[in-house]
Amino acid sequence: MGFLIPKVGRTARKKEKKNILNFVHLTRRIMLRRLHHNLCGRTMIFTRKYSSNKTMEVKLDPLTRLCKIMMSCPKLGLDTELDQSGIRVSPEMVEDVLKRFDNAGMLAHRFFEWAGKQHNYEHSTRAYHSMIGSLAKIRQYQMMWDLVNVMKTKGMLNIETFCIIMRKYSRAQKVEETVYTFHIMNKFDVPPNLAAFNGLLSALCKSKNVGKAQEIFDSKKNEFIPDSKTYSILIEGWGRAPNLPKAREVYREMIEVGCNPDIVTYGIMVDILCKAGRVDEAVEIVKEMEFSGCRPTSFIYSVLVHTYGLENRIEDAIDTFLEMEKNGVEADVAVYNSLISAFCKVNKFQNVYRVLNDMQFKGVTPNARTCNIILSGLIARGETDDAFKVFRRMLKICDPDADTYTMMIKMFSERNEMNMARKVWKYMKRKQFVPSMHTFSSLINGLCDDADAPGASVLMEEMIEKGMRPGRMTFEKLRKLLLKEEREDVLEFLQEKLNLMVREPLSD
Repeated sequence: MGFLIPKVGRTARKKEKKNILNFVHLTRRIMLRRLHHNLCGRTMIFTRKYSSNKTMEVKLDPLTRLCKIMMSCPKLGLDTELDQSGIRVSPEMVEDVLKRFDNAGMLAHRFFEWAGKQHNYEHSTRAYHSMIGSLAKIRQYQMMWDLVNVMKTKGMLNIETFCIIMRKYSRAQKVEETVYTFHIMNKFDVPPNLAAFNGLLSALCKSKNVGKAQEIFDSKKNEFIPDSKTYSILIEGWGRAPNLPKAREVYREMIEVGCNPDIVTYGIMVDILCKAGRVDEAVEIVKEMEFSGCRPTSFIYSVLVHTYGLENRIEDAIDTFLEMEKNGVEADVAVYNSLISAFCKVNKFQNVYRVLNDMQFKGVTPNARTCNIILSGLIARGETDDAFKVFRRMLKICDPDADTYTMMIKMFSERNEMNMARKVWKYMKRKQFVPSMHTFSSLINGLCDDADAPGASVLMEEMIEKGMRPGRMTFEKLRKLLLKEEREDVLEFLQEKLNLMVREPLSD
């Protein structure tokens, strides 16, 4: 990873100097904004200067150069820097950039708009879908529908477009808007079919609105003849509720109408029963599968192993894993993660490391989930030094996700090791990983607890510029610190930037 735990006792003078420089930076921006407001009668966001070493830039591949510009350049200077880069974008390149900046909706949109104006370039359907998802994530719904209208004029709309919108609305608990999206499809010349119907039910069920999904299913099942996927969606929805009797009722109806359960349905039933604490009954379902000639998958074994781990039945977890291998089912990363989780729960970390070695021997690459399970277990035990060692080791094997970085930053913040928290943050940015709202919040909260008002303010500004609304508690913590520091001007500056966003309630 390239950084070490710093020596204890960095002088207060260095910290004070950095704080002064950060506040000077913010004060200058506030003064410029107010001066512009007085001269022109309107608010304008001022951009930071962006400089780059052109020689270094040429050596980087186009995608890396684009991401570096996106990470370093503020929104209002982005078009100029992208123009001056001389990079000719392709559909695949744009799709990749939008995927990487999925957490930074407004920044991604700025790039999307720029790319759309380039010579001999047309956005792909996948690019539109990525942008629609990013905008919906930050609740920029009007901009989202503007893109849908553009896609309509170009004849690019399809079922998946509306399924994405339904998923995003439902995730935000906007049930009426979710259903409305399904009903309005005809107006966009995309008649809803069974796939769209399943998409609507899935969106509602995954956001714990299975009652509404069941109501719609009952009213439209004669219009859209259900298949095994339809029933599986509802069964899983009732399992999430949780309502095992209702899940069983839908399962029986499925069989009664002559729709045979498939491997997905069986997997869902095993998962529901395990979560309801009926693992022995779930094992009977597996036996029923085998009797009907349906071979259990690695997913089903992973669910059983995970459940045995939760119940501290570690021997049963190991036996199930060995049985899976005996039956010729190759263990994938999900099964290994379940076994690792089981060992973490009973604090057998030596076994965890043996499992990691076994994965390496069998050519199964750990993923971010593997790392997060181990880190969570070690941090919960207070073994933070070991957690950091695991973090550094895993960096060489797999790419961390937002949860990984958030955990590490939060861990160092709670240990009052803000230098290390900042180093993790810098490493993350160097890897061109766009932090999530929770990652931003973890570092801002840590900086506030460290009384670093300038650092927290700069980070809050960056967060807002990327289109992320800060959590209510995080913004309140910074507000109190700024008032204590008598920096009402900085607070007003941040509040103004926040008010420029769509007026939605602050996140919880």
